[in-house]
Amino acid sequence: MKRPDMIHDSVGWALFRLLLPMIPGTLSIVLFNLADTYFVGQLGSLPLAAMSFSFPVVLISGGLSMGLGIGTTAHVSNALGAGDRESAKRISSQSHLLAFLIVLFLSAAGLLTIEPFFSALGADAETLPLIREYMTIWYSGLPFVVLPMIGINVLQATGDTKTPGIVLTLSVILNIALDPLLIFGIGPIPQMGIAGAATATVISRASSFLIVGYVIIRREKLLSLNFGNFRSMLKEWGEVLFIGIPAAATNILLPISQGIITRIVSEYGTEAVAGFGAATRVESFALVLVLSLSMIITPFVGRNLGAGRGDRVRKAQLRGSQFSLVWGAVVLVVFLLAASPIASLFNDDPRVVQVTAMYLRIVAVSFGVLGLVNISAAALNGLRRPLLAAGIAAIRMFIFYVPLALAGSALFGLPGVFAGAALGNILGGISAFVWFRRLPVQAEISQQRKAV
Repeated sequence: MKRPDMIHDSVGWALFRLLLPMIPGTLSIVLFNLADTYFVGQLGSLPLAAMSFSFPVVLISGGLSMGLGIGTTAHVSNALGAGDRESAKRISSQSHLLAFLIVLFLSAAGLLTIEPFFSALGADAETLPLIREYMTIWYSGLPFVVLPMIGINVLQATGDTKTPGIVLTLSVILNIALDPLLIFGIGPIPQMGIAGAATATVISRASSFLIVGYVIIRREKLLSLNFGNFRSMLKEWGEVLFIGIPAAATNILLPISQGIITRIVSEYGTEAVAGFGAATRVESFALVLVLSLSMIITPFVGRNLGAGRGDRVRKAQLRGSQFSLVWGAVVLVVFLLAASPIASLFNDDPRVVQVTAMYLRIVAVSFGVLGLVNISAAALNGLRRPLLAAGIAAIRMFIFYVPLALAGSALFGLPGVFAGAALGNILGGISAFVWFRRLPVQAEISQQRKAV
């Protein structure tokens, strides 16, 4: 089937065709770490605790790869929208080189600091050997974790969301298949324990790297070893990082704010924390469609920025926001009717089920409006306004979400925490939407095109 024309097709139809193939891939991202957690959990609490210590590093590397990917797709899609495929190829090549150099440094630094870093996080003498076993393999394979995401963003910039969706889905299927084989061993395959989980991750990510690399080089012809002159390369790196660093910071803010809320919830007991944790996992599944949409909004806006189509940029943000609100209403109805049965799938402790269901019933009111933050931030990244994108995400988290959750806790206890969080999402979403609608998009586009 012919790819959507991001510049000429109806905005709603183009977004719909871009969105559908991305849904399985985005869902796969959510499932990837969940599979590792499940299988390592079968080894016992100590290996699971050891792997849990890796989560901050995994989240930061994920935020970094997403940030660099967003910076890359914004510039590649802009060049393609302007009809300059040679510039798109040069930017893609330079971005891959930049990402490789960054992860090479981080990989070496990580390998040299495993013990002091994780000791500082609170790991004891019992968990450190297992952490070293897991992270040695994981750090060694870090290029395979980050580089495929750069390539996937380049493909999205071309209007191809089908290949990224397939690649991400195949990657999680391979990881799920390899996890039990390498962790527990079978036949001639030895039992590797926690190291098996890291090895499965690296192998599955490496397969994504090979497939995506082949498609970009052979089919799209958007990757080569010709990086241009050094001055040009430094300029392009600066432009990618100008968008990539704020985008990465925005992605890293989410686990930070979740950690703060977890600390607030911990005052109400371990069952409350368990219920909150289960609820946030359900929330991540519920928001997969909106997350998928935000991932394709950036290249869509970037292409139309290059073509000078400010009307389509505004309409894309509006259509995305409308979709988020409708989907949020559907999710709300589901959770109002079935919060308790859904909660009981994760745990049979009555208190845990009660807290999970309470969160889903209260906070789901805000899910649709929360999506407005993601949609607006994605559109701003496509417009090369990353600081504004980071700003609306930071305002939602630290002006509304966390303070209102704290106030709710002080006034109404645990239900107040969730009500405050919901109100924070709503106020943050409305602020993001209004902020973007008041932005003179056509003037922004004219200014950006003059600067190129």
